[in-house]
Amino acid sequence: MRLFNAARSPLKIFCLSLMVVTAAPLAANEFNLPSLGDTSSSVMSREQEFQLGRAWLSMLRGSVRTLEDPLLKDFVETHVFSLAETSQLEDRRLTFVTIDSPQLNAFAAPGGIIGVNGGLFLHAHTEAEFASVMAHELAHLSQRHFARGLQHQQQNRIPLMTAMLASVILAASGGGDAGFAALASTQAAAIQEQRRFSRQNEQEADRIGLLNLTGAGYDPNAMPDMFERLARLSRFSRTPPEFLLTHPVSQSRISDSRNRASQLRSDGRRDSLYYQMMRARVQLFYEESPGLAARRFRALLDEHGGEHAAARYGLALALTRSGQQEAAKEHMQVLLAEHPDNIAVQLAQVELDGSLNRLDEALSRLDRLLQIRPDNYPALEARANMLLRKQDYRGAEQVTDRLARLRSEDPDIWYLVSEVRGLAGNILGVHQARAEYFMLAGDLDQADEQLDQALKRAGDNFVVSSRIKARKDEVARRREIIRSF
Repeated sequence: MRLFNAARSPLKIFCLSLMVVTAAPLAANEFNLPSLGDTSSSVMSREQEFQLGRAWLSMLRGSVRTLEDPLLKDFVETHVFSLAETSQLEDRRLTFVTIDSPQLNAFAAPGGIIGVNGGLFLHAHTEAEFASVMAHELAHLSQRHFARGLQHQQQNRIPLMTAMLASVILAASGGGDAGFAALASTQAAAIQEQRRFSRQNEQEADRIGLLNLTGAGYDPNAMPDMFERLARLSRFSRTPPEFLLTHPVSQSRISDSRNRASQLRSDGRRDSLYYQMMRARVQLFYEESPGLAARRFRALLDEHGGEHAAARYGLALALTRSGQQEAAKEHMQVLLAEHPDNIAVQLAQVELDGSLNRLDEALSRLDRLLQIRPDNYPALEARANMLLRKQDYRGAEQVTDRLARLRSEDPDIWYLVSEVRGLAGNILGVHQARAEYFMLAGDLDQADEQLDQALKRAGDNFVVSSRIKARKDEVARRREIIRSF
């Protein structure tokens, strides 16, 4: 359980929902990719968009629960960066947030923010379907729909930008209900204006996403397949998922994407074992209990005559977490024999060893993994956790400091760093890590307070004091960035 959290407020949640809803209007040529020229940059530069996105993301992190599973986070990041290689995205400073919700949703926000709900793994049945959604969101970013939408709204005198940015400033400075009232006054006009252009915007993202999906080596038919599943979901649900509210699926949209996909090469890949293992992790997480999950995975494995590695993987994890280690061992032996190089399988064995208190065996396995992949995020975090269990706090601190250097924009890492430094007796380091966490979580007041505490601890150490003062300057700079909008 976390000892400290970023503050939440109705204003933050309201701002976030409006920003997501209004993040993408555009008119586009039917057959050609649009020429952006300088028009969108005249309203908002790429750097302004990037800074706005970071401010928005810090608010989001302070308002919703996120998934902290390193394997899932690593999969999303690696997967989307791979898709970005075949996209038109020029600014590839991408940042990711994986939200703890079984509801279907994914979104792109200005400045390279990619958001994914856990529920996307539940509803995208293949890796290609998952990729089709990510390719669609990358298209929103590459075409700068947010900035171009602002241009249109400016031309039509819709004061959305003023209200939205004012809400960010008020939220960051503790403006409270004043920001909520200011934002509510323009909501109706902004949403009405958005609806007029969302169809053209979504069509463009579909077209570009299909091309990039194919270029990345996936079967383009996965996109219309996903749309058809979404359409069925909306028909049988009283409250459609948020994704369908911001990405409405019509029969004409399905037909258009199916027709376009038929004109592209269809020999791309559809699925992978690793993706199905990630789905199994999410399914286990949202199941009522590990025992119930074990029964479902076992039924799936039996249905396939024992030839379903992802079901076996999910079953092994569920058995481990429900205290049935002996049964889990049998399945892990099969998985290790068949998939020895699969890091998800290797880390499942580490988890099993840890549950049996075989910490030395777990650490030896992790050391072997890290010899091959020295900067692997999930393996490093697993090693830090095993060292914590051995009460080797200094060793754990070395690992988490390394993680902080590799993932300096990850609040989950800074939270872990602060805990480890506390156990290691590094109180100065605790305040510094907490400051980084609060900066990323959007609570600049708490970040400032932690840096003040760190400065007191630093005493006459000029080098450390200078670093802390530099971070205080960064907090001040972030405040100014928000105010400048």
